Amino acid sequence: MESLFDNINVRDLLSAQDLSDPTSPLSAPDLHLLIQRLESQSLQIRSQVQSYLVSHREDFARLFSLCNDAVSQTREVSDDVAAIIRLLSDRPIDAEVREVVSEMKVKKEELKVKKELLGLVGTVVGLNKRLESVKEALRSGRFEFAAQGLKELKVALRIDEKDDREPLVYGLLRKEWSQCFEEIQEVLVKYMEKAVRFDAELNQVEVKYQLEVENVNRIQFQTVLEAMEVVSILEYGLAKVADLMIKYVITPFINHGQPLSFLEELHQESAVLKIVASPDIKCEYLDGEFLYSGILLFIKFIYRSICLQKSSWMQCFGRLTWPRISELIISSFLSKVVPTDASKLPDFQKIIIRTSEFEAALKELMYISSDNDNRLSNFAENVEVHFAFKKKTEILAKTRNLLLECDFSIPQEYTRDGSIWKNDETSVQSSSHVVNLLFLSERCLVSKAAKELMGLIHQTLQDVCLSSTRVALEFYQTARDAILLYEVVVPVKLERQLNCINQVAVLLHNDCLYLSQEILGFAFEYRTDFPSSIKEHAVFVDLAPRFQLLAEEILQRQVHLVIYNLKEAIDGADGFQNTHQMQQFESAKFSIEQVVFILEKIHIIWEPLLLPSTYRKSMCTVLESVFSRIARDILLLDDIAAEETLQLQRLVHLMLENLSSLLESLSPGGQTLQEFPAQSPEDLIPSLRKIRKLSELLDMPLKSITSSWENKELLSCGFTVTEVEDFIKAIFTDSPLRKACLWRIQNASF
Repeated sequence: MESLFDNINVRDLLSAQDLSDPTSPLSAPDLHLLIQRLESQSLQIRSQVQSYLVSHREDFARLFSLCNDAVSQTREVSDDVAAIIRLLSDRPIDAEVREVVSEMKVKKEELKVKKELLGLVGTVVGLNKRLESVKEALRSGRFEFAAQGLKELKVALRIDEKDDREPLVYGLLRKEWSQCFEEIQEVLVKYMEKAVRFDAELNQVEVKYQLEVENVNRIQFQTVLEAMEVVSILEYGLAKVADLMIKYVITPFINHGQPLSFLEELHQESAVLKIVASPDIKCEYLDGEFLYSGILLFIKFIYRSICLQKSSWMQCFGRLTWPRISELIISSFLSKVVPTDASKLPDFQKIIIRTSEFEAALKELMYISSDNDNRLSNFAENVEVHFAFKKKTEILAKTRNLLLECDFSIPQEYTRDGSIWKNDETSVQSSSHVVNLLFLSERCLVSKAAKELMGLIHQTLQDVCLSSTRVALEFYQTARDAILLYEVVVPVKLERQLNCINQVAVLLHNDCLYLSQEILGFAFEYRTDFPSSIKEHAVFVDLAPRFQLLAEEILQRQVHLVIYNLKEAIDGADGFQNTHQMQQFESAKFSIEQVVFILEKIHIIWEPLLLPSTYRKSMCTVLESVFSRIARDILLLDDIAAEETLQLQRLVHLMLENLSSLLESLSPGGQTLQEFPAQSPEDLIPSLRKIRKLSELLDMPLKSITSSWENKELLSCGFTVTEVEDFIKAIFTDSPLRKACLWRIQNASF
C-alpha cells in the first residue's frame, strides 16, 4: 500500500532521448505520450486501491464499528454531565461549602488574635510588675536596681519610638515609665544637692560620701552617680554641681578682688575644698603660674572627690565646665596680659609655655579631650594676632573719639581780628594748625582732628615697618580703616555746616586736601620698609582720589551756595528796571549792597583758609557769575531814560568801589598771590572788564559808542554786536544818526 503513495516522477514516463537537455521544451507528441502514460498509471492505482480495500474489508468493518461505539459513549457522558449540572443548579452546595470554609478561617483568625492578646496581656502584666518593682526599689533606696530596671523598660516600651498601631495600654505604660523616670531623676538630683554643697559662711565646698534623705539612710554618693549614669541623667545631675562650682569657686578665683588659693581636706566620709585669701601673693597673675596651679588643684579635687577618679564622669564634668572656665581665663587673664607694645611680645612666651603645660595636665586628668581641645594654647600662640587686634581696637577707638570730640573750630589768629588776617607772616609760619602739602609746595590750615589723625596713622605705619607679617598686615588694615573713619564720620557730623556758608566747610575742604596729599606720600615714605610679604598688597593710592574728590565736592558746594545766594540778592533788583524812580533805585541799591555783603563775607572766610590758588579760582568763579548777571540784566533793558542811565552807572560804581579790597586781593600785588603769574583781575574775570566798560557806555555819546565798536574795544570787552545794537536802541531815540551808527556797527569789518 505504501507504493501507491510514492511520488510519481514525470521523467520516468518519458523516453530517455527526451531527457538529454533538461532546459529544452517538450514537443506535442511528447506531451500526448505523457498524458497517455499518466492515465495508464492512474488506472493502475485505482485498481490497486480497490484490490486493497476488498482484501481488507473485515479490518475496515471493525474499525468503523469501534468508531461508532466511541461516539455512543461520548453521548452518554455528555448526558451524565448535563444531569449533574442540572442537579447543581437546583441545589447550590458549592455556596454552602464556601460559607463553611470562610467561617473556619474567621474562627482561626479569632483564635490567633486571642492567643496574641493573651500574650500581650502577659507582657503588659510583666511590664507593670517590673514598673512596680522599680518604684519599690526607688522607695527603699535601691537606686542601682531601679535605674537598671528603668533602662530595660525603656527598651521594652520603645520609649524613643512611636507607632500609631500599638496598643493603647503601651501609652499608659509609657506614661507610668515617664512618671517613674521623673521621680528617680528628682530623687537622685536631691541626693546630688545634698552630696555637694557650698557653704558661703565658711567659703568652702563640701562633698559627702554617705547620704541620708527622707528616712533612706546610708546611701553611697557613688551609688547615686552610677544610677544617674544608668538612666542617662548624669550630665543633668552634674550640671547643677558645675553651675555651683563656676559661680562660687572659679569665677571668684579668676576675677579676684584679692588673691585667693585653695586648701583641700580629705576625710573618711567627706572631702572639703576651702577658698582662702592669699595676701602674700601679688594681685596680678603675671605669667599665669599661680592662676593655672590653683585651677589645676580645683580640677584634681573634682577628679578625686566628685568624679571619684572615673574618666567618663570626669569627661562629662569637663564638657559642662571647661567652655565657661576657658572663656573666663581668656577674657580675664590672657586677653588682659596681651602686650600693648610690640617689644614686649617675646616676654609673652612664658605664658604660652605655662598655658600648654596647664592644658596637658587637664588632658591627663581626662578633663578635656586630648585631640583638638586646645583653645587656651591656640589663643596664647596667636598672641601676635590678639596684640594686633587689641592695638587696632585701641587705634580705631582713639580715632573715633578724636573725630567726634573735635569741634573743628577756627583758631583765633585766623579770624578777622587775628594776626593771620593782618598778614603777620611769623604767625603763619609758627601756627600749629598749618601743614605743608607734599605735592603742592603750599601750606594750609587744617583741623586739629586731621592733624592728630595723620600723626596716629604715621605712628601705625611705622609699627608696620617693625612688625611681623601677620601684625603688619593687621596694622596696615588699621591705618586704612582709620583714614576711612574720617570720610565716614566727619561729613555726617558736620552735615549742617556743609549746607551753609561758613569756615568749617572750608576747613573740612583743607582737611580732605591734606589727607589726600599725605596718603599719596605713604608709598614713598614707608613702602620700602614694609615687610616683603605685604609690599604688593599694601596700597593707599586708591584712597587719595576719594579725599581729593571729597575736597572738590565740598568746595563746589560752597561755591554753588554762594552763587545761589548772590542770584537771589540780584533777583531783588527786578532786572534793574526803572531805576530813575526812587523806590526802584533803592531796591536795586539794596540788592547791590546785599551782593557786596555776601562777597565780603566769603572774602573774609575764604582768603585766610584756602590755598591762594584755590581762593583765586573760586572767588573769580563767583565774581564772574555776579558781574555777568548784572551786565546781562542791564543790557536786556529795552528802554533806558537819560536819568536812568546815570542811576545805573551810579549802582555799578557803588558795587565796584565797595569790592575794591576784594579785587585787590586778586591782583598780582596781593600777598597771597605773589607766587603766581602776574594777571590783572580783568584777565581772571572777563565780565569785570565788560561791566566797567558798560558803566562808561551809560553816559557815552552815540558816535563814541560806534567808534568803540569799530576799533574793537567793545569786542575785546566781551560785547556782542546784538548787545551793542540793543543797548543803543534802548538809550537813544530813533534818528538818522542812530540809523547811520547802527549801519556802521552792522557793517564793521572784523
